[in-house]
Amino acid sequence: MKITRLETFIVPPRWCFLKIETDEGFVGWGEPVVEGRAHSVAAAVEELSDYLIGKDPRHIEDHWTVMYRGGFYRGGAIHMSALAGIDQALWDIKGKVLGVPVHELLGGAVRDRIRVYSWIGGDRPSDTARMAKERMDGGFTAIKMNASEEMQFVDTFDKVDGVIANVAAIRDAVGPNFGIGVDFHGRVHKPMAKVLMKELEPYRLMFVEEPVLSENAEALKEIAPLSNIPIALGERLFSRWDFKQILAGGYVDIIQPDPSHSGGITETRKIANMAEAYDVALALHCPLGPIALAANLQLDANCYNAFIQEQSLGIHYNQGNDLLDYVKNPEVFAYEDGYVKIPQGPGLGVEVNEEYVRERAEIGHRWRNPIWRHADGSFAEW
Repeated sequence: MKITRLETFIVPPRWCFLKIETDEGFVGWGEPVVEGRAHSVAAAVEELSDYLIGKDPRHIEDHWTVMYRGGFYRGGAIHMSALAGIDQALWDIKGKVLGVPVHELLGGAVRDRIRVYSWIGGDRPSDTARMAKERMDGGFTAIKMNASEEMQFVDTFDKVDGVIANVAAIRDAVGPNFGIGVDFHGRVHKPMAKVLMKELEPYRLMFVEEPVLSENAEALKEIAPLSNIPIALGERLFSRWDFKQILAGGYVDIIQPDPSHSGGITETRKIANMAEAYDVALALHCPLGPIALAANLQLDANCYNAFIQEQSLGIHYNQGNDLLDYVKNPEVFAYEDGYVKIPQGPGLGVEVNEEYVRERAEIGHRWRNPIWRHADGSFAEW
């Protein structure tokens, strides 16, 4: 069997899909994207295709190794996301060839469903208590929200009070056992992160995500002792080498690699297994489309330390199209009692509506994240 073609599709709201074709008629789909840099990733996929055309798609580990190591310069968001989507599509092909879901090829499932959480509140969190109650009434058992708007290195306590009031209102609305994840989103620098972690402790949060940017992870040794709230990060880390020092440091309780950024199924599984050795939980990052979610769920099936899954249904970024629009079998993502079942179909388990993908690719997108500024005119982290 030989790979004959790789084709990318830039589709609304902000996604990139990849189709890999073979000379025996088997087709695989992946989702290689960096939010706000979709065209750059598509170009990287095209460059990597020079190596892949004519190769047997089933030699996944070897292809991954060559695509990672063979270019001399390696790693980073664009390279690893392009590699990730290719890797997902190769696993999809292999599962279809053998007639089994990917998780069977990874050793078999340790679970048949996984808990999911829903996003609320948007980029500038508001009306979050009402939205959390709506999600709870809709069957979810956990939500995640951005903690704050922009925040200076050292800011005023009205910003702190606003964050606390928001979280307190949610806890009052949903009761003591509903999961609340609070994402600092890299907007908070070490001085204010220390304040917020301490102030948030009474609200029994599921986790705080990215209390500081990953490149400032050394600050965690100061932040972690201030609170018993679990610390999560990892969406902006792309390989096992990026995660190595994070895990060795011992200050992170939950890692959040994104299998559309962190080298696909092949690499993310290795990252998850590393984390398990450190007794660190896994909560895969996935504010993306249906192919990405399917790849996440195949990993969740196989990774013992996975405990909850992000998913993008109804997320505020999904303008024009939503999670289920591009698949012929939307029932594969069956949400029930706060869980989603692991897809059992061959490959990734989703049937992509290629006709609709091509139709929407004619529209495409130029999604960019907002550029924020502080009151003094300086750049603010989004």
